[in-house]
Amino acid sequence: LLLVFRTNTSYFRWNEARSAWGRTINHSRNIMRQASSWTIRDEKINQVMSDQELDDLLQELALNIWSVPRSMTRHLLSAGEDEVAFQEQVRERLCEENAEALIAARHRPQRALYQLSRSVRKLPLDFRQRMQIDESLTVLIDMIGTCERLFSAPIPLFYTRHTARFLSTWLLLLPFALYEPFDATWNHLGMIPASAVISFFFFGIEELAIQLEEPFSILPMAQMTEGIGLSAQEMADWHQEEKETVLFRQYKKEYPL
Repeated sequence: LLLVFRTNTSYFRWNEARSAWGRTINHSRNIMRQASSWTIRDEKINQVMSDQELDDLLQELALNIWSVPRSMTRHLLSAGEDEVAFQEQVRERLCEENAEALIAARHRPQRALYQLSRSVRKLPLDFRQRMQIDESLTVLIDMIGTCERLFSAPIPLFYTRHTARFLSTWLLLLPFALYEPFDATWNHLGMIPASAVISFFFFGIEELAIQLEEPFSILPMAQMTEGIGLSAQEMADWHQEEKETVLFRQYKKEYPL
């Protein structure tokens, strides 16, 4: 029963971390979808900024969307695992000012979210549209808080050790319980492989719980981050294609064959 409680607690932590990253992916895509689809060229936007300025803003937005989960990944791993790669990727993709500010920040995910909010603020959107995007930004900061809570509050060490001690003691005394049931085998020899098999599976369950209680060491955060970045860049490219389609239609309307 103690082993079941241990495994359930570990699985709950892993599932909560996985769900937080799932919502991060969905709302990151939602921000880019709304920003790119709501800024298709029209007369109102033409009065605010040029085509090139709008394209540059959407490219900046896509990179800042990528920087939020990338900063979360670094925040949830040790410096030895990810610091060098993080700095290289940030300097490679972001502008120098934003890259250095993000690297120097005390709380990098929060700084990345701040830069993302600034990118949204630059877009030619009305108040209602900004409020809808801000709802997704709020979800992102909630997910950062969820991951931080799981990372900074692990399962108490006493609980882990007590379970391991109890399991070791129980398996150590198991041969005494199996001695009489195996008296039909020569010299009770059958209890040795039986004890070994039972110990293998019970210690396997314990090891599974140990792995699950630290979910960020097994979740594919790097792959999910790259997926978010690719999705954001893809939507920026779709915006570019849609803009060219709109311009072509306007040209055909003004200069019909």
